[in-house]
Amino acid sequence: MRKKLYKPGQDNKPKGTYTEVGPKGGKVPKPRQATIDQGDRLPPTQKAGHKWKPL
Repeated sequence: MRKKLYKPGQDNKPKGTYTEVGPKGGKVPKPRQATIDQGDRLPPTQKAGHKWKPL
């Protein structure tokens, strides 16, 4: 099952740890990771078009 991808700046996503991926979910060099709580906004990514994927 594929995990849903989220755009930077979206809020009210499930709390947890997210990793930065490419536009279609592919690996990116030196991906950032972010941990958010319920209601927090996802931070910006390193490059436009990248998205966040829950771990």
